[in-house]
Amino acid sequence: MKIIFSKECLEYRSPCHPESPERVESSYLYLKEKGFEFSKVEKCCQEDILRVHTQELLEEVRQEKFFDPDTPALPGIFEYAKLSAGAAIESVKLALKGEFAFSLMRPPGHHARKDKLGGFCYFNNIAIATSWALKERIGKVAIIDFDCHHGNGTQDIFLGREDVLYLSLHQSPLYPGTGLGSVKNCLNFPLSAGTGPKDYLKVFEQALVKVREFNPDLLAVSAGFDAYTEDPLTQINLEKETYREIGCMIASLNKPSFAILEGGYSRDLKKCIYQFLLGIDSKQR
Repeated sequence: MKIIFSKECLEYRSPCHPESPERVESSYLYLKEKGFEFSKVEKCCQEDILRVHTQELLEEVRQEKFFDPDTPALPGIFEYAKLSAGAAIESVKLALKGEFAFSLMRPPGHHARKDKLGGFCYFNNIAIATSWALKERIGKVAIIDFDCHHGNGTQDIFLGREDVLYLSLHQSPLYPGTGLGSVKNCLNFPLSAGTGPKDYLKVFEQALVKVREFNPDLLAVSAGFDAYTEDPLTQINLEKETYREIGCMIASLNKPSFAILEGGYSRDLKKCIYQFLLGIDSKQR
């Protein structure tokens, strides 16, 4: 198992923004202390971005000519977004070699649609990595998204694809207000505020049945940790240990897998990630 990380992703910030460098830096230091192995990052190329996004969106981010209160046009954000997407590609490369990889990078990505950024996301990292894998003639990819917010961008990009299954568990109602029901290859499991670990894991197991039926060649995981009970932006009540169970359940599918950090804004983010990785690793030994 490897953690994909670069300290460059800590260089940008927006005052009082919940998607802060501290959330990732503290996780990096914690996982380093726990003895995890880290791997370097290279920026993705424009071709990688254009497989899932329009030229117009790419230029908006490059020129910093856009306005979104949640997703600010910060100096150099194009290069930071390329670095985060590059880490996602590095993660999938390792997965295809049989090694689980977790991209501990920012900005996140699953709200970025084909032609529009938003929700702290500039480019869709999980979609870019999945598209890269499909380019390499991987037959089918299942994307499992357990961020507390629906990955509207990932759904927008892959809706209707026969070689991609998108599965999302998320709180509803909640930003971005999508994912109220399943459509075509996008299976959505909206959950009420206050949902606890027992009910959540029951739905998660039901969702994984659909993944087993799809029988993918690769698992891509949008790993958001904002369904944690103490997260300041959401109202799902998972415990730290719940993420270990989630990791075990994903690992039990016995498929080449990688995961990419999405949300998670509590002070316990690092511990939630650690529990998830323990769950993944428990099935690999």
